[in-house]
Amino acid sequence: MDDLSMYVPNVHFEQIPIKNLVSDQEYQRNLSIKHVRKAAENFDLYQINPVKVSRRNGINYVFNGQHTIEIVAMVSGSRETPVWCMIYDDLEYSHEADIFANQMKYVKPLLPYEIFIANIEAGSDKHLLIRDLVESYNLKITPSACTGGICAVSTLEKIYDKYGFQILDHVLRLCIGTWEGAANSFSSNIMNGIARLLNAFGDSLKDDIFKDKVGSVTIKELSRTAKERKGGAMGFAEAMLIEYNKRARGTALRFDVLHSSRASKHQFPHEAESKDKNMGSNQSDNIGEAKQLDIFSSQDTEKTPQ
Repeated sequence: MDDLSMYVPNVHFEQIPIKNLVSDQEYQRNLSIKHVRKAAENFDLYQINPVKVSRRNGINYVFNGQHTIEIVAMVSGSRETPVWCMIYDDLEYSHEADIFANQMKYVKPLLPYEIFIANIEAGSDKHLLIRDLVESYNLKITPSACTGGICAVSTLEKIYDKYGFQILDHVLRLCIGTWEGAANSFSSNIMNGIARLLNAFGDSLKDDIFKDKVGSVTIKELSRTAKERKGGAMGFAEAMLIEYNKRARGTALRFDVLHSSRASKHQFPHEAESKDKNMGSNQSDNIGEAKQLDIFSSQDTEKTPQ
């Protein structure tokens, strides 16, 4: 029988106080205080990985986990705090640097869809709310583009975080009403572009005009115009605004308003948080009841805010 020990690293584990760990090797990246602070604000004991340490000449050199030890030190307020260390006793400096350089080479990062589904399984209120909103329009969150599916998962979260639930709801309603659910109408640039327009103009942007004028051109044509302007979400917002303003008689929406508008996380963050908490498990029912309007009609009835 083959010796399987050759596939097991020759290491042992110890709890070592942070003050006894060294992480100033030349191959280490610069410490990001911004990252450390953000992680400390969202500290989760179960997210801490063992720190990889090379013990050379009695000194504990960290070659993987530099930010981890600083996060723990910040949260605990002491460099006396011990962390679990995975210790190698047989590494040279050059070997440490090689391991550091290639440690992520064959690691497959999680896709946004995979992270979203994991958050659903974890019972995240935000992700459950986004899923229920999408499904209330007879759509699904999917890993790849398809009819009736939205794969731009990060965009759904970004719009929710940056502009709030109501604008995300409005974005989906306009996408469906304008392009009748075509798969490419739920791209990141289209949804972000609409969100920028809604945030900038609010009730001044009329759903029926948007669906009539913007819906008269294909997304391919919008993409061409967007590339000629700024590209990205702002390019699409401008392309849609150009179509919206065509043949407008004194009611054209101004481009400077679009460019000068600043999106807040929520227009009324404390009120929104309070509403989300109070709605609890009834949120999905409320979403479903609010979808009685005909989303494909040329005239929209504004929904009651949830």
